[in-house]
Amino acid sequence: MVNLSQKINRSRPTIGITGPDKGGEAAWLFTALGIWIAGGKPVHVTPARPRTADGLQGLVIGGGADVDPTIYEQEHLLNDYLQQTIRQPNKNVLQRVGRFLSWLYFPALFFFRKLLSRKLTFGLDKARDHLELQLLDQAVKKDLPVMGICRGAQLMNVYFGGTLHKSIHTFYTEAPNPASILPVKVVEVKAGSKLQHILCADKLDVNALHKQAVKEPGANICIAAWEPNGVVQAIEHTTLQYMIGVQWHPEYLPQKSRHRKLFKALVQQAKAVQAQIEEQDVLDAIAAPREVYNEIEKQGK
Repeated sequence: MVNLSQKINRSRPTIGITGPDKGGEAAWLFTALGIWIAGGKPVHVTPARPRTADGLQGLVIGGGADVDPTIYEQEHLLNDYLQQTIRQPNKNVLQRVGRFLSWLYFPALFFFRKLLSRKLTFGLDKARDHLELQLLDQAVKKDLPVMGICRGAQLMNVYFGGTLHKSIHTFYTEAPNPASILPVKVVEVKAGSKLQHILCADKLDVNALHKQAVKEPGANICIAAWEPNGVVQAIEHTTLQYMIGVQWHPEYLPQKSRHRKLFKALVQQAKAVQAQIEEQDVLDAIAAPREVYNEIEKQGK
């Protein structure tokens, strides 16, 4: 007979993966692959297809457009974003068909991704800022495990009151800042950090697609990895169970076991959340008949 813990271990926790409405197909597919290999169930979340953290056991805030600088330059804007309600936009039939057809272009988008990322200016995506800040706020309140990737790590720092370098080009005066989905940088991992415990490494080869980085860490945020020139490459929360942000893109390095460990650690933490939720549901279901019986017994007396 299969007990409750065995059933929970066999099931996949649901992990939300955020992204933009336009573009980002390669990032979504590879991040979803990383979550699936690690034992999770990936769910795509975008401004056009929003959702709350209800039903999620974990969250990945993906890379993409720059975080709106006014959010960390004007304190009231962060509160404004958090107080707004996420609304499901109306989509007509043509929009739904267009979204479906856009997936047919995925192979071309993937092969030209590197070229496009250098030539295009992504600008800001305020709708996505709003969605992800709401999700992050809910995840923090529920103590769900969260991993931020590139933009996601930056947004995480902003949520906790930190700031960003709008451009990191001044850090690379002696050598250019390389940009590649392949490992082109070596970063140092902080001794004793959660990240070091997960990776089992003091140094790590990482890829690089970013042009911004964490400047001042937010409340209870510590720097967990950095480049020799001081550019922050990873952050983590010091009191929450699992809140880690990395500046690189581990989803594009599925062949590297150490990068897969980030997804595995997230999913394992999500399974612990799932176990707590499901176990409590079962206990409540078992307890309900006894409560009903006691009420009937009281009425009989």
